[in-house]
Amino acid sequence: MSIRTLGLDHQFSQVPAATAAERLRVVHTEEPLYILALSSGANSAFGAGAIAGLTSSGSRPDFAVVTGVSGGALVAPYAFLGSAWDSRLLNAFTSGGAENLLQSRGLAVLFGSSVYSGAPLWRLVDTHVTDEMIQAIAREAEKGRLLLVATTDVATGETVVWDMGAIARNGGADARALFRNVLVASASIPGMFPPVIIRVRERGASHNEAHIDGAATMPFFVPAAFLQARSEPSVGAGHAAVYLIIDGPLAEPARTTRLTASAILSRSIGTELNHMMLTTLELTAATAQLQGATLLYTAIPGAYPRADAFDFRTDTRQALFHYAYGCAQTGQLWSKFGRTQEGSASVLGSADTQDVPCPASDAFIGYFVSR
Repeated sequence: MSIRTLGLDHQFSQVPAATAAERLRVVHTEEPLYILALSSGANSAFGAGAIAGLTSSGSRPDFAVVTGVSGGALVAPYAFLGSAWDSRLLNAFTSGGAENLLQSRGLAVLFGSSVYSGAPLWRLVDTHVTDEMIQAIAREAEKGRLLLVATTDVATGETVVWDMGAIARNGGADARALFRNVLVASASIPGMFPPVIIRVRERGASHNEAHIDGAATMPFFVPAAFLQARSEPSVGAGHAAVYLIIDGPLAEPARTTRLTASAILSRSIGTELNHMMLTTLELTAATAQLQGATLLYTAIPGAYPRADAFDFRTDTRQALFHYAYGCAQTGQLWSKFGRTQEGSASVLGSADTQDVPCPASDAFIGYFVSR
């Protein structure tokens, strides 16, 4: 994996993940390398609530790296900026701004690239990506922290990982627009929303690229190079610790699907992404185990009331936000990959206080982490 980063000359270049990992180890020598990965999914209110709940519980790590894909990319800047931005995180994901995201294109769909207009998503992201946010991200990037967002290049079919901190730091007058464009592209589900055209300048030349949802090629990502143990760990420094928030369930149960184009498309995308999610989760867990890294993860339990994959109603998002918030606040968010000495999965948390059991008590999640 390589990372597309923006230099002081306003040109992009590709930096190997291994090089970025070495830079991280130089800066973060006295503490574990905490990594937060936010997955794809329309249920991003779950990830937002989880982040805010960790703040409330006092258990939110100081993440050196935050990665985001699709809906997770929209949460990532707030997670990167820390608890001081929690009130704005709450507003962004529960205030009702997403109510009208699915704006039909009418007959234009016959000649266009998507079922829905991309304008509402643009307006939503543009409202929350402020100059203040860009400046704050630039300051954090100066400290050696990384905010990474994935999109998919339509022409090549390849994942592109963008260094959003470098864009904020070195983008100049265009930083906010470019930052916004990448976030919109990462959340633009193919077929549902149109691709985003991004102007890229590299090696002295400029060209346009069309980008879509990063989840078209990966549901979440943790660069393997970031998980490698330090060759000479400092006193007090530990291995990498990955916190993975999956904005959806791990299993897609059988259910009735309306025989309409949007319902069938939604169901098909959800099923495909679910299979990709499980595969990526197993590969990430195997890599973490080989490198001696810790992997904690959470997902929406099967017992949580199911909504349509693209249900952006305010009450639905608020309920999911507060559910995740409560589970994080009471220590019932995470499950830890790996077996204990007795051979059972290690689950972090205490007794449930929710009407719906929290992720740490979900039977399927417990089975998955222990097999």
